Amino acid sequence: MNLAARRAAPNRDESIAVAGVALTADPDGALYWPEQGLLAVADLHLEKGSSFAARGLLLPPYDTAATLLRLARLIGYYAPRCVVALGDNFHDGGGPARLSHDDRDNLNVLQCGRDWIWLTGNHDPEPAPTIGGMFCDTLTLGALTFRHEPSGAAGEIAGHLHPVARVAFRGRAVSRRCFAADATRMVMPAFGAFTGGLNVRAAAFADLFGTLAFTIHMLGEGRLYAFAAERCLAD
Repeated sequence: MNLAARRAAPNRDESIAVAGVALTADPDGALYWPEQGLLAVADLHLEKGSSFAARGLLLPPYDTAATLLRLARLIGYYAPRCVVALGDNFHDGGGPARLSHDDRDNLNVLQCGRDWIWLTGNHDPEPAPTIGGMFCDTLTLGALTFRHEPSGAAGEIAGHLHPVARVAFRGRAVSRRCFAADATRMVMPAFGAFTGGLNVRAAAFADLFGTLAFTIHMLGEGRLYAFAAERCLAD
C-alpha cells in the first residue's frame, strides 16, 4: 500500500455545522474537524469478508485492504492529528486476530505519529489491545460527542445506522451512502468496503431527528449532493 499517495482534492468541500461547530464532510464518507485536526470515520467493519467465510459464505477477502487504502488516502490528504473510528471497527470480536500481516502493518503505519481512538460498537464491544490506539465508549470534545449508536443528544456525531439515500435522477433511482444531519446532530455513512445501508426514510431516522426536516449529503464522485430528506425515495 502506498501510504504516501494523496488523493485528488474534491471538487467541493462540504461544510456542515453541527451544534455550531463547522465540520468538513468528505465525499469519501469521512468527517474532518479542522479546529481539532480530527478525522472521523464510522463502521469500518474490518474483516467482514473473513467473518462471512468462517460461516461458509464466501466473499472476496480484500475488504480490509480496500478500506485501509481509502483511509490512508484521506489521512494523506488531511494529515490529521487524531483519527476517531466510531465503533463497529471490526465485524466481530475475532476480527483483530484474523488481520493479515500486511494489513496489520499498514494499520500500524496509519497510526504512527497521531492519536488513534477506537470507540466501542455493537459488533466489537471489547477492546482489542493488539491493534494499537486507545479505546473508549464515547469521546466528548467541546460541543460535540462522538459515539457509535445515536441517542439523539445535542451535538452528537454517530454511526451505526449506515445511512443510504435513494433519489430520482434523470428518470431513474440512484442510491448512495450519505451523511444525515441537521443543526444539532449527525449520522455518518458507513466507511467499510463491504457494509450495506439503511434508507434514510426508515423509521429509525424519523425517530432520531423527530421529523423529516433533516438534510442528507449524498456521496458522489469528488463532491457531495445535498437534499432534504423528505425528497428521498422510500425502498
